Amino acid sequence: MVLRGPPAERSPAELLKFGVINLDKPPGPSAHQVAAWVRELAGVKRAAHAGTLDPKVTGCLPMLLGDATRMAQVFDDSEKEYVAVLELHDRGRTDDLERVAADFEGEIYQKPPKKSAVVRRLRTREIHELDVLEVEDRQALLRVRCESGTYIRKLCHDLGLALGTGAHMGDLRRVGTDPFDDRDLATLHDFVDALSWWREDDDPEALEDVVQPAEHALVDVPSVIIAESAAESVAEGAPVYAPGVVDADEGLDPDAEPLVTCYTPNGAAVCLGRLIEDPAVEEGTVVDLERVLV
Repeated sequence: MVLRGPPAERSPAELLKFGVINLDKPPGPSAHQVAAWVRELAGVKRAAHAGTLDPKVTGCLPMLLGDATRMAQVFDDSEKEYVAVLELHDRGRTDDLERVAADFEGEIYQKPPKKSAVVRRLRTREIHELDVLEVEDRQALLRVRCESGTYIRKLCHDLGLALGTGAHMGDLRRVGTDPFDDRDLATLHDFVDALSWWREDDDPEALEDVVQPAEHALVDVPSVIIAESAAESVAEGAPVYAPGVVDADEGLDPDAEPLVTCYTPNGAAVCLGRLIEDPAVEEGTVVDLERVLV
């Protein structure tokens, strides 16, 4: 078999088969519909979004292409960042908003709304940062950095209850899904234009800007470097054995069974797996496979 080459040297066709787009979702379509459009435009069998967004919500929606769909699980626990408009039902206590918002930082209880696709049971979520950016009349602009699975609509409702004014969420935009943020978003129009310039004019520059190597989505996942011979065995379903380990991040803890990415020495991702032994051991299994990426 032929392993992938270095991420920076891949052709546009290779990027479409194992790439990621930091997509700026437009208002209107569902995240599922956007993924279907991207799949059709790219001409690949599979495309998946990383972290759903409601139809009216805009912003950062990483889109995984081809074999990159196999690593969607790395986004399950990724932190999210939003900018939201809080619509207050009364102007009476806007001066208290910053103080009340500070009380919501940390662990909060939430029950998913009735229209959600998950079981409606009480659960906890972590609000890492909740900043009041601006207040005008009965509207407030909020920045929220939170644990994956936090319902911003419910957070706005609860803020209104705590203020005693009542409130609901107005516009919402996601500005970050770790490790991506809004500094290099690409629109669907950007993607369509880039595909056209590549296919019709043999100009790949724009497409190489829009579609990043899939490895860019894995930068926050601990890494283990394995030999090419070990990577070939992994591609056939074998775990990573100690003799095949070339290097690894410092401080990896097998007791915590962290998710790791295994790479070949040229930086190409081979698999996601669970670390079950210290990478420095001389024999035995070091990484059990979760998802093969080649």
